[in-house]
Amino acid sequence: MRKPNIAILGATGVVGREITKIVDELKIPYNEIKFLSSAKSAGTKLQFQGKEYTVEEAVPESFDGVNIVLASAGGSTSQKFAPEIVKRGGVLIDNSSAFRMDKDVPLVIAYVNDEDLKKHKGIIANPNCSTSQLMLVLKPLNDVAKIKRLVVSTYQAVSGAGLAAINELTANTEARLAGKDFENKCFKKPIAFNVIPQIDVFCENGYTKEEMKVVNETKKILHLDENLPISCTAARVPVYNGHSEAVDIEFEKEISPEEVREILGKAFGITVMDNPENYEYPTTRDASGVNPVFVGRIRKNLAFNNGISLWCVADNLRIGAALNTVRICKKVIEMDLF
Repeated sequence: MRKPNIAILGATGVVGREITKIVDELKIPYNEIKFLSSAKSAGTKLQFQGKEYTVEEAVPESFDGVNIVLASAGGSTSQKFAPEIVKRGGVLIDNSSAFRMDKDVPLVIAYVNDEDLKKHKGIIANPNCSTSQLMLVLKPLNDVAKIKRLVVSTYQAVSGAGLAAINELTANTEARLAGKDFENKCFKKPIAFNVIPQIDVFCENGYTKEEMKVVNETKKILHLDENLPISCTAARVPVYNGHSEAVDIEFEKEISPEEVREILGKAFGITVMDNPENYEYPTTRDASGVNPVFVGRIRKNLAFNNGISLWCVADNLRIGAALNTVRICKKVIEMDLF
């Protein structure tokens, strides 16, 4: 198996640091590795696998001789450097939304639609965090019973909005408890002790961009019919890490809760935690810092024919961003696609 030269773009950010950690955890084979950032963060020292590295400012020449770039530096940065990476023969695995709905760019969840990787033309997109955990749940169920209709409600942690949002939750909570005024900057409403039914901007149809990402990305990843009805409501909750989702699925054929538990119990990346009589169901604390998507509250849906309702939770910085990015990298190496 050939070993690539790897670069991590956005290495000093929350997700970039997580990517670095997971490259080590998954023992990704490489010849050389470098860490890139904006000019503002260049010069930062990073420890990786017993060595100290200096983060370099990302410029076009940074990608000379680099085979795979793991990027989590924002859409504008990805758009800026993508042509330079591809021109130099590299493969960009991008964690931003810049290329997700581009028809020529595979949108991939590792172990869900790996075959789509073979279609890449130098860019591979990593889906949105709330979509990522959902796909590992839906794929094995869709293979058995075929999805007819889908309704998703997400309860998303502040870490999905970056380090400033994490700090705002802390500062807002402290101010609230002390009875002091607080000016929120990251969110449109105070986040402490609150639930905000808006993530990203509103579209003309009344849904937010975050909600439409779930709709559109689900169809692209699972190769579902464009007319298949999917609806999503996304809310920001005062939790540091871990996204939760209430999922209601109507299938084309009948499937029982027992069958769903059995299917998901054998599925890649899923841990079933479903014994409500003993208060065993997943919460964000169960998921934080670990890899599985946890699924519980599996039950017959009372509103849909052939319907199932379930609850799923995952660490959004890992499966929703860094972990899938690195898993894609592993697949690209194993499939010799660089």
